[in-house]
Amino acid sequence: MAEKKIKSTEIESSNGQVHASGRVLVDKTYKLYIGGAFPRTESGRYTPITLNDNSVVNICEGSRKDFREAVVVARKAQSGWSKRTAYNRGQILYRIAEMLEARHAQFVDLLEQIGSENPAGEVDASIDRIVHYAGWSDKYQQVFSTVNPVSGPYFNFSVPEPTGVVAIICPQHNPLLALITNLLAGVVSGNACILIIPPINGAVAITLAEVLHTSDLPGGVVNIITGSEAELVPHVSGHMDVNAVVYASDHQDILRLIQSESSANVKRVIARQYEDWSDAELEGPYLISDTVEIKTTWHPIGQ
Repeated sequence: MAEKKIKSTEIESSNGQVHASGRVLVDKTYKLYIGGAFPRTESGRYTPITLNDNSVVNICEGSRKDFREAVVVARKAQSGWSKRTAYNRGQILYRIAEMLEARHAQFVDLLEQIGSENPAGEVDASIDRIVHYAGWSDKYQQVFSTVNPVSGPYFNFSVPEPTGVVAIICPQHNPLLALITNLLAGVVSGNACILIIPPINGAVAITLAEVLHTSDLPGGVVNIITGSEAELVPHVSGHMDVNAVVYASDHQDILRLIQSESSANVKRVIARQYEDWSDAELEGPYLISDTVEIKTTWHPIGQ
């Protein structure tokens, strides 16, 4: 069998792909995103993913230790993020939309490579959803806050406050839109989030992390770990410093495990299972309310 000849204007990269270029192209390395940095997984493991153009990318398999480190940095970042004004959080989230818009073609290509049915439409919907939740940043409080009637010389106020550290297990379908919907609904109120991403969607998620990293979002507010849902879920649901778990995938046995394990520290468990993440039901303030707590304050009326 004759050897394949490479033209003088082509060069073969390390993953076996031939590029029309006069130089060796640098292949992308997809790591994790923890604490505003891009570390390799401490386990050294990876999952090879074959894309539609037959190229292969290696996606880190996050471990229990990676998740524990993400919880530590998320807890540290959450207090500062929640103290920012709602208006400022909205500005930062809107900045994410601006930057994603500028990289529209790149994300369309990534979604095509992993087999998304409507890549351009999903990127458009994702940008619009970021703008949507950025707009709610200083408005959802009016929806969920109340002044309560009491029989006494007191004012009684109920106001929403962030839950704290929220772990989000993302689904395989609608890889960009589902990730952004669950993430934005969590961080807009002042929570810090840790996302568990299936390896097939790792390239999309870690490329989005590059957008987040340069969007004025403080390091540690968003952390992304790629890896096996079955392996990581027990560590997520059993961790005592995680305040809520959003399960957006569709395995009922794993959901039951999360509900059982989360009872140890009374974690809030939110199940979101949608066939289509462009559903209009996913807009509005009600996903935000899933990861806030209503705190009530009594204040005496002075003479």
